Amino acid sequence: MVEVSAGTIVVYTDVACGWSTLALDRFYRARARARTGAQDKLRVDLRLFALEDVNRFPIPKRYLDAEIPVIGALEPDFGWKLWQNDISTWPNSTMLANEAVHAAKRQSLRAAEELDMAIRRAFFCDSGRIDLLHELIDIATRCPGVDEAELAVALDTGIARGEMMREYHAHRDQVQGSPHFFLADGSDVHNPGIQLHWVGEPGEGFPVIDADDPQMINRLLDHALTIARS
Repeated sequence: MVEVSAGTIVVYTDVACGWSTLALDRFYRARARARTGAQDKLRVDLRLFALEDVNRFPIPKRYLDAEIPVIGALEPDFGWKLWQNDISTWPNSTMLANEAVHAAKRQSLRAAEELDMAIRRAFFCDSGRIDLLHELIDIATRCPGVDEAELAVALDTGIARGEMMREYHAHRDQVQGSPHFFLADGSDVHNPGIQLHWVGEPGEGFPVIDADDPQMINRLLDHALTIARS
């Protein structure tokens, strides 16, 4: 069973997942629009769903090349771009970037939220090398809630890696995919509001959106806030 602390909503995700980036962006914007104090009453507890481990290969550029135009059409203001740099600079792993988020979580859930979304923007909007340590520290300097010096020490020592991986392996089979939201009342939803299918094999074909209900995130937020108040 996934344990969810009061006042939080757990999200299993990988920083290089476009669908979870869409869902989290929608969630944070909905929370910002909600009643006063919603951000303090409900924090996201980010947990790893390691796509490169589940798939047994790094996230291929051709997968995201097919997904980003489809995801970007749902929320174009996010600033999605196809990879703009040389293909040789494509990140070959997201594990260090995910570890950075979990290292920031040792500071606070807010710090993890900030760094996670900053890493996603660096990757999906700026073609950033999120597999490089110095790039992740540079990203952290732009996050007001993150102590980048403390983060650097945590990444140098690997202090967050063990806990991140233990939690991942303990719950991997309970997670349908990235993103998967779990609430404190025991309810959960995978990829909220989105129904899709692939035409052709992933990496060869393209995803098709069968249904998109952006209000699902608002209902999810309202339900989570109701639980937090009870």
